[in-house]
Amino acid sequence: VNEAERKKSPGMRGLSESVAKNYFKLLAYKDEYEVARLFTEPEFLRELEAQFEGDYKLQFHMAPPILGRKNSVSGEPVKSQFGPWMMTLLGVLAKFKFLRGSVLDPFARSKDRKLERKLISDYESVLREIVDNLEVENHALAVQISSYPELIRGYGHIKRRHVDACAKNVAEQLSKFKDGVPARDAA
Repeated sequence: VNEAERKKSPGMRGLSESVAKNYFKLLAYKDEYEVARLFTEPEFLRELEAQFEGDYKLQFHMAPPILGRKNSVSGEPVKSQFGPWMMTLLGVLAKFKFLRGSVLDPFARSKDRKLERKLISDYESVLREIVDNLEVENHALAVQISSYPELIRGYGHIKRRHVDACAKNVAEQLSKFKDGVPARDAA
């Protein structure tokens, strides 16, 4: 991307930086192992101790897929409340991150992990289109398109909603980009 920006849009900036930031965001998603690691980090526990006094109890609100509870109206996962014993389970889970992406990874085939991998693959395809069709006239639109991962937030069904909302917009912008439409006219 950097080379294409330099050669096809001399003197223009922003695309390489946008791609670096947004590609990183897609690659560095928080899976179950990362969440477990973050919750069991000594620094997190020290921050809790500094924030709360006295006898407090940790409560976790999670919607683990193994429970499979769904809202009868929306069909969305329902969170359950778990007590402080979850810290032990999270500590164990954090130690098993070496399974990430392997055939033994129990989370690898979940809808969420499949979506994370698809988002990376789709973004790489969009970047190939950008590199192949980049011109001075559509550079600003290329920067806009490359920043769409910033709009994808949340986890699970909330993230899927954001992905669905972005997909149509990205396809429309990419079509205009290939036609050489400047960013100000593409909006």
